[in-house]
Amino acid sequence: MNKELLDALSALEKEKGINKDSIFDAIDASLKKACENMYGTSENVMVFIDRETGDFTIEQEKEVVETVDPEFKGLQISLADARNNEPTAEIGDKVRIPVISREFGRIAAQNAKSIILQKIREEERQTVSEYFNSCAHKVLTGVVQRVSNGVISVNLGKADAVLKQEDMIPGETFEPTQHIKVYVVGMRDGGKGSRVEISRTKPNMVKCLFENEVAEIKEGIVEIKSVSREAGSRTKMAVWSNDEAVDPVGACIGVNGSRINPIVNELHGEKIDIIRWDPNPAILVENALSPAKVVAVAVDEDEKAALVVVPDNQLSLAIGMKGQNARLAARLTNFKIDIKSESQAQEEGLFDEYEESYSDESGAPEDGE
Repeated sequence: MNKELLDALSALEKEKGINKDSIFDAIDASLKKACENMYGTSENVMVFIDRETGDFTIEQEKEVVETVDPEFKGLQISLADARNNEPTAEIGDKVRIPVISREFGRIAAQNAKSIILQKIREEERQTVSEYFNSCAHKVLTGVVQRVSNGVISVNLGKADAVLKQEDMIPGETFEPTQHIKVYVVGMRDGGKGSRVEISRTKPNMVKCLFENEVAEIKEGIVEIKSVSREAGSRTKMAVWSNDEAVDPVGACIGVNGSRINPIVNELHGEKIDIIRWDPNPAILVENALSPAKVVAVAVDEDEKAALVVVPDNQLSLAIGMKGQNARLAARLTNFKIDIKSESQAQEEGLFDEYEESYSDESGAPEDGE
């Protein structure tokens, strides 16, 4: 080996994150394989590599015998030949004989090269896999490479990933060289090895965008407790502050929408409702149904169910178009929510079936809560 090879290994380590020692191990294995192809065995072969200079030597340890058995020529050496290297050698001794790598045949050299290249590919795949596993559940910025039949190839620096139609926000389109943000779901095993799975529709993408945008979230002052989303249409996000002096909703919106607007733009105008999380499930359910006003909430925590009463003129707003507002609120709170108008609740006497845990138009908890 020489300086050029060492420089090449250093470049591999720097550019692709491939451990140089792993390549040296592959070179060691390839040289032993070449010896095996040439001498029929490698069990007595020792390879010594100076990892600072790249110089290497190969030696075979052989037993000194009177006459070499052709079947064991890779393990034995005659007394006369042994004394060419060790003048004091005697029958039964073990001697080390230098192996001249230049004598390796073409096939042996090709096999050695294949071993090294295979190791490089394995190390590269392992490095990429470890990197994207560390990026799982995070948002990365990629560059659109190709657009074909609705499928987008996105370069993420260390690897390309495929953004499928079902993982795109409905109606969005991309052009080559365009920069886009994607949520890394993780690595998935496929027929040709692991691949990076990405999406723009996962609820956690919205969570990650806010984590990147809002300093209070990064610092742990504000927590995102829950997110429910119907990509391209609407997201609901519940937030909580660990500091009474910090308004979690205001922190996420920013002055004049300075924090939320870039996220809405990234999501092509998707509506985002940010509500205050509360440990009281009744209050949480009420907040989750925003912007509808709520008259009363009764919850059954064991059944994870809630009965909500709203003013008659707020019923359609609480339910939302095609039930979206109620559906997102249910996912956000993990409660099955049944919404009734005041007149319906009075007619059916539904509150007799529940223990009322919250009932105050002003939004304040009852005494004792």
